[in-house]
Amino acid sequence: MEKIVELTLLYDFYGELLSEHQKEVYEAVVFSDLSYQEAAEQYAMSKQGIYDLVKRSLEKLKQYELKLGLIEKFRCTKQLAQNLQQQLQQYLFEPSTKRLEQIQEMVQVLIQALE
Repeated sequence: MEKIVELTLLYDFYGELLSEHQKEVYEAVVFSDLSYQEAAEQYAMSKQGIYDLVKRSLEKLKQYELKLGLIEKFRCTKQLAQNLQQQLQQYLFEPSTKRLEQIQEMVQVLIQALE
């Protein structure tokens, strides 16, 4: 399950950087769960050709993440937002100046993460 989430995130963030053909085959194999043989028949390619194309596409997506780091930034920003939400809920339950200061600091970190 975790692997499909990772494959989906990579595609969601960087899929538009693949060629149309790469996108079609990647989607068919990864998201539509076509076997390599089924994809080979559908795209008039060899089974090995499909395997290689999907592998190269995935490597390309991983390289984009290594260079750009958008998924990692997304995950960090999401975690910051969740922590901020938790702090706000605690503040509403038990208001304090210290907690409010922590929230302000977290908002600043979140803003910096988004820049």
